Amino acid sequence: MQFHHHGYVSGDPRVHNAAGTGIDRPTDLPDRVDVLIVGSGPAGMLLAAQMSQFPQLTSRLIEKRDGRLTLGQADGIQPRSVETFQAFGFADRITAEAYNIGWMNFWAPDPDDPQRIIRTTRTEDYGYKISEFPHLIVNQARVLDYFAEAAANGPARITPDYGVEFLGLEVHDDDVEVRVRTASGERTIRAKYVVGCDGARSGVRQAIGRTHVGAAAQHAWGVMDVLVETDFPDWRIKCAINAAAGNILHIPREGGYLSRMYIDLGEVAADDDHRVRRTPIEEVIRRANEILHPYTIDVKQVAWHSVYEVGHRVTDQFVDDLENPRVFLTGDACHTHSAKAGQGMNVSMQDGFNLGWKLGHVLTGLASAGLLRTYDEERRPVAQQLIDFDREWSSLMARKPGEITDPDELATYYLATAEFPSGFGTHYAPSRIVAADAAGELASGFPVGKRFKSVEVVRVCDGNAVHLGHHARADGRWRVYAFADADGSALATWATDARAIVERLTPVGADLDAVFDVKAIYPGRWEDVVDVPSLFRPRSGPLGLTDLEKVFAAAPSAWTSSDIFAERGIGAEGAVVVVRPDQYVAHVLPLSEPEGLERFLAGVMAVPAAAASPA
Repeated sequence: MQFHHHGYVSGDPRVHNAAGTGIDRPTDLPDRVDVLIVGSGPAGMLLAAQMSQFPQLTSRLIEKRDGRLTLGQADGIQPRSVETFQAFGFADRITAEAYNIGWMNFWAPDPDDPQRIIRTTRTEDYGYKISEFPHLIVNQARVLDYFAEAAANGPARITPDYGVEFLGLEVHDDDVEVRVRTASGERTIRAKYVVGCDGARSGVRQAIGRTHVGAAAQHAWGVMDVLVETDFPDWRIKCAINAAAGNILHIPREGGYLSRMYIDLGEVAADDDHRVRRTPIEEVIRRANEILHPYTIDVKQVAWHSVYEVGHRVTDQFVDDLENPRVFLTGDACHTHSAKAGQGMNVSMQDGFNLGWKLGHVLTGLASAGLLRTYDEERRPVAQQLIDFDREWSSLMARKPGEITDPDELATYYLATAEFPSGFGTHYAPSRIVAADAAGELASGFPVGKRFKSVEVVRVCDGNAVHLGHHARADGRWRVYAFADADGSALATWATDARAIVERLTPVGADLDAVFDVKAIYPGRWEDVVDVPSLFRPRSGPLGLTDLEKVFAAAPSAWTSSDIFAERGIGAEGAVVVVRPDQYVAHVLPLSEPEGLERFLAGVMAVPAAAASPA
């Protein structure tokens, strides 16, 4: 973590200096805002944390509830989400309190006595196989708390406006007129952009005439968070249990005692009219014990429970207008599915991460409004992939023993498809922000359109081993990683031209790295890196201090045996890897063609004259 470049900091460095609209932020909702976020779920709170990095803008989040969420329904945190938490500065703290999924066990009927269950397969979880980040379980409310902290500590000092109900909206050419109800009565707010993060029954979705497409699977599940006494031997291990009496997905939760159970309640009649949702908790517990035979659970406390029918729906469009979007939908407002694949909160957060920096760039003049068209283009296909994956996973989880020919099929599917549920399967198609003409062969380990996969490197200024990707923060900046050629000569030439490009696209009076965080990675030993172009050692902050933490080396040291050039397929000629603010690789270019970088950025960025004015 870097700080002090704005002057000595004696307090918590996570609390940034207030700036712009964060200085003397008004308590009451203003009549005009740049961004109005409706709903404080995962996408909404991440979006607020991202917009807090743009203090030039007036961003507000309204929530119908009177205060913070105290008991969240979602709890599965995939490795990509933990990677995102790293960018927002709280991955280590939330990991410390979460349950880490290290294994998944599979249970099935005993062939000698089908009324009893036995453990058939034990598999390592996919978390650390895919990433340096774990697969966690933690209450959704705590995730929201951490994002709320990041939003409140950001320069714009964003805090939710609780007790404000969304009533409707009307889209105009230049803004959106939003009707809300507060304790003082109804009023109107005008926003340049509105983001609906208000759940499956989204009022924002209804207001712009978008519809959910899909259907329910006519299968019901009970879910409960419980504290129990039990003789089931795998109580603190994630388990998929298939029995003659039904199925259970069992997930231990944070704290060492609490566990979540998804209990199969069977098929739902076509004329049920949601009566199954009134199934009493006593019946859900009875069914759980029936499935677990010969083991039992004695439930001491039910922290939360519900009954739901599996449904798979994707909204026909994630924006009000594909050409000139003013209203955006995220999370459950535009995609709903079962809870058992642990995707809802995770995909919702990536919706917010995808959209936030784009809004920030457009509203501050760094990019044209056309950038916002890419939100629907990128996120709607991901949502459809999610629905397709969840439909398959839910069907496998709901099978009866007689329908299973291969007892290891579920375990095999769980591991074989791990890249998608872990959050790393997203692959954005070519667009104005994903190059179609990338020289991918120069850095084969950084596929264009996929997230930037970090590797340990050695920081030259102090010789410490650090993860290159972990240095990036969710601050709205682009990252440009320049991997040097064997003797560094091509890198030096490239840096001269690249500096001119960066200066032209950086607001007047801003630090050189205010928009583009450009880093150099050399293939040799860190001790041998001496002559570094000024692009990689910019001055920052009001004191004009030189930033020494943008230069790295790949050679193994006493602290790491990694070699990023070898692990990511980068040859002796080097490469330039351009990464978007949401951590996805946008382009790969040779060092010999700085004009390629200029052409790409010309299609993405605007030449700013000065900082944008607040709403």
